Amino acid sequence: MDVELFLARQGPLLDVRSPAEFAQGHIPGAINLPLFDDAGRAEVGTAYKLEGRQTAVLRGLALVGPRLEAMAAELAERAAASPGQPLRLLCWRGGMRSASLAWLAGQLDLPVLLLEGGYKAYRRWVLALFERPWPLRLLGGRTGTGKTDLLLALAARGVAVVDLEGLAHHRGSSFGALGMPPQPSSEHYENRLAMALRGLAGAEQIWLEAESVQVGRCRIPAGLWRQMQAAPALAVQRPLEQRLAQLVRIYGVQDPEQLAEATRRIARRLGPQRTALALEAIAARDWTAACRQMLDYYDRCYDHDLSAHTRAPVELGERGAEAAAALLLERGLVSTAAALSPPAGGGAGGR
Repeated sequence: MDVELFLARQGPLLDVRSPAEFAQGHIPGAINLPLFDDAGRAEVGTAYKLEGRQTAVLRGLALVGPRLEAMAAELAERAAASPGQPLRLLCWRGGMRSASLAWLAGQLDLPVLLLEGGYKAYRRWVLALFERPWPLRLLGGRTGTGKTDLLLALAARGVAVVDLEGLAHHRGSSFGALGMPPQPSSEHYENRLAMALRGLAGAEQIWLEAESVQVGRCRIPAGLWRQMQAAPALAVQRPLEQRLAQLVRIYGVQDPEQLAEATRRIARRLGPQRTALALEAIAARDWTAACRQMLDYYDRCYDHDLSAHTRAPVELGERGAEAAAALLLERGLVSTAAALSPPAGGGAGGR
């Protein structure tokens, strides 16, 4: 079964690759049911290269044999949790590993679907999806204007939104990882973005935050980034004190030493005087003064990054995210055209 049909079907999604392969990237929502652990996969692979297929198969059977009962029980448990739905299985290329689990499921009379070409085919589908034309719109604004909160408020009102920061578990600055879960690999970030976009197919507009190409260690894929560079942008503005209050709300609850370390990482760009003042303010727990030292630097970065975009500024004043979302919709600056299917993945950024 090809990728689109495989994704469209219901039923447990079981990835039988090794834990390390799965951790590097997988289809969002998949469950890892490895046929081999990492060491076993390496052992079988080496046997295949040095001694041929038959030796590798025999070694694989020796490794899997003691675990067959437990694996069969897990397949039955997964199937029972979704009665009437097939087990969707995949491995790296749609070869022996997924076929072996399909055989085992067959002995239990459990229906299965196999992904033709495996995870490798899924990755080709992901990269091709970013090359499709998408009706992108960017929401810009200087640091502290609450762009992520605003996007999430718009999404709650039916606007098609992809939360670039939430999917990356990073707020996109030197301080962006503070208080966030570990970041996915860039590969898995691409997988999460692809599923989010797939869920918004047919939307009249798809809104994203105006970001740099790098969101922490995650990189926005080239095809999507090119389209973002050409997309129209809407810039939101807020008073300085409101922006400072937003930053204090986010970062004032973080560990002071981590804040200081993040400040030191950008010391060359901040300059010695601003760095010293920021570190002094952090030591004194004066979060407003610390954030004030950062704003000039980040404002200059923002103005440079969006210099090529046409920006229509909208003053939001002290409105909260919900009121700001209502204002953009009332003015017709944002469309609520429904997507064909619900988005997959997501999460809250903080900026």
